[in-house]
Amino acid sequence: MNELNWIIFGSVVLLALFLDLFVFHRHPHKISVKESLILSAFWIGVGLAFSGYVYYTKGTQAFLEYITGYSLEKALSLDNIFVFILIFSYFKVPEKFRHKVLFWGVFGAIVFRAIFIFAGVELIKLFHWVIYIFGVILIVSAVKLLITEEKEFHPEETLVYKIAKRLIPLKPNYKDGKFFVREGKKLYATPLFLSLLFVESSDIMFAIDSVPAILAISRDPFIVYTSNIFAILGLRSLYFAADAILPLFHFLHYGLSFILAFIGVKMLISEFYKIPVFVSLLLIFSAIFISVVASLLVKKKPSQP
Repeated sequence: MNELNWIIFGSVVLLALFLDLFVFHRHPHKISVKESLILSAFWIGVGLAFSGYVYYTKGTQAFLEYITGYSLEKALSLDNIFVFILIFSYFKVPEKFRHKVLFWGVFGAIVFRAIFIFAGVELIKLFHWVIYIFGVILIVSAVKLLITEEKEFHPEETLVYKIAKRLIPLKPNYKDGKFFVREGKKLYATPLFLSLLFVESSDIMFAIDSVPAILAISRDPFIVYTSNIFAILGLRSLYFAADAILPLFHFLHYGLSFILAFIGVKMLISEFYKIPVFVSLLLIFSAIFISVVASLLVKKKPSQP
C-alpha cells in the first residue's frame, strides 16, 4: 500500500504540472489578480482533496498531521513570496515570463525538498539529538524574522551571482522568454536564468526553516513530503495575487515569527511533552488570523524619509 500511495501522489503531481504548463499557461501572458485567485483556489482544492485520500488510507492522526503540515508550509511560503517580488523587481522580469520562472523554480523545489526531507528524517532516526539543533535553528530564525527590517536587494553582492557570472557569459536582455541564447558558437544566459537561480537559491534557504518545522509535526516521510509539495504547488499562482495583496499585511511577519518560535519550542520539549497536533494547527491558524486582522485594523506608519 505504501508504494501505491507514492505512485498516486506522483501521478497527481505530474498531472498538476502538466495542466499548469500546457493548459493554464500554454501561452505566456500577464496573470491578473482575479486569475491568480482562481488558480490559487484550484491548487488549494487539490491539496485539500489529497488530504481526503490521506484520511481514507492512513486515518485521522495522519490526516491532522497532513493538514497541519500543509497549513504550516503555506504560511511560511508567504515570506518566500516577498523575496520573489524583490527578485523579479530587481531583474525587471516581464510579467508574462514570471510564471515560467516560478514553474521551473517549483520543479526544482520538488527535488530539493525531497533531499532535505528524507535526509532530515534519517538524521533524526540515527541521531535523535539533531531535533534539538532543528529547534534552535527555528527559534533563531524566528528572532531574525522579528527584528530584521526591510532591506534592499543586491544580488550582485551574493555568491550565487558571482559564480554564475564567472561560469556563464551573460546577455543583459530578454530573448523571447528564453533562459539561454546562442550567438554563433557561444551560449549566453539571460536575466531570466539569473532570476531562476535566485528563486531556486531562495527556496533552498527557506527550506532550512520549513523542513525542520514540518518534521516537528510528523516523522512520516509521506505526510511530510506530500503536504510540503502540495503547499508549494500553489505558490506560483498565489504570487500574482500576493504581489498586490501582501503589502497590506504589514504585521504578517509577527505571526510567522511566532509560528517558527512555537515549532522550535515544540521540538526542544518533545522529549518531555508532546504538544498535540490539533493544538499546533489551531495556533498556526490563530497566528496568521490575528496578524492579518491587526494589519487591516492598524494602518502602517509611513517610513521616515
